Amino acid sequence: MCFRRGDAYKITLKLMCQLLWVLGLIVGLTGLNFLLKYREYSLFIAQPYITLPAFLAFSSGVFLFATGCLGSWMNIRNSYCHQGLFVYLLVVVFCLEGTASTFAYFHYIQVDSAIAPISEVFQKYTGSSQDINSRAFDTAQEQLQCCGVRNYTDWMETSWFSQSGGLSVPHSCCNTTFLSCNATLDQPWLLYPEGCQVKLETALRLMLCFIIWGFLLVFLTEVCVLLVMSQLMKKQQFITYQALERDSSH
Repeated sequence: MCFRRGDAYKITLKLMCQLLWVLGLIVGLTGLNFLLKYREYSLFIAQPYITLPAFLAFSSGVFLFATGCLGSWMNIRNSYCHQGLFVYLLVVVFCLEGTASTFAYFHYIQVDSAIAPISEVFQKYTGSSQDINSRAFDTAQEQLQCCGVRNYTDWMETSWFSQSGGLSVPHSCCNTTFLSCNATLDQPWLLYPEGCQVKLETALRLMLCFIIWGFLLVFLTEVCVLLVMSQLMKKQQFITYQALERDSSH
């Protein structure tokens, strides 16, 4: 009965290690995706430190992936060296994930102030594809499916609107579901209804939430792994003591 229970613990540990490297892949990709998004929208974000939780999440994902692979491919059950390395990596991942989650929550409640420069970039719009501000705002409107800062009426207050005739907004405001959209103001229902400020806030908060919830999932998984490992180590010590007693009796 004891050996069957031990085998069950071994199988459980193997499965949990498989889950660890899968979680590592997810956490790492979440951090990488955040960094790539920041690169696209960096002109709209005043605080470069908002990437810190993403960098920590990516780093913890790499360590978590390595930890899961170590547990899956190495015989950590019978080697104290591998067991020590495995536990050490789990502690490193916990520290990185905990720090990333803390910074993510801090920036989550300050997202609105972090994207304050979006209005400045908006006012500098010229419509030229060679202008970095214009190109960035057109890209944001297309990818985030938004128009203006708050809505499409913001374009009426820009110098570009007056210089372009005052009849239309940029074509990047056109809702792609309507092929007949020509970005004119006499058909506002063909434009994206929401502004880019709200859309960008939502996108950033969503990615920060993924980092926070990722920490909770990793923490629960690590606790389960450590509990299973403790049971296996107790069983291993018990078998070792039995072997020593048999040797001493002879």
